[in-house]
Amino acid sequence: MDIINPNAAILTNYEVMTALKDMKNSKKKYGLRNLATITYETVQYLEDTPCKEQTSTSIVEFLQAMKEFNLTKNECLMMVNDPPSSPLHIQLMIEDSDERLTEEQVSRILEHAAKLRSATLTNPSGTDSEQMDS
Repeated sequence: MDIINPNAAILTNYEVMTALKDMKNSKKKYGLRNLATITYETVQYLEDTPCKEQTSTSIVEFLQAMKEFNLTKNECLMMVNDPPSSPLHIQLMIEDSDERLTEEQVSRILEHAAKLRSATLTNPSGTDSEQMDS
């Protein structure tokens, strides 16, 4: 596998994890001895991040919502990979956020990030909702 243009696109953690899982599940051998170890360790790491429960649909919806804030691609990428949970978190991710964003915009970003995180925080087996009901 040769990288022709390293700056062609930026990938979210979700896209990297999906590509590595597909590569791992394919029967094609890439001829690199350590590739299996690197793939395994990277997937293990990514499964401990919010991308584990994200979907391509939720990411696209989040990115569409972020268009109104005139954020850079890298700022959006950081927020997809690590959805912010506080105004401080946003300040760390968005350069000059205090000048570029109003408090209302920051709260709207946090609402959108909460929707992106909600898939990560919910348990697909439903055991969390049963515990909350009792």
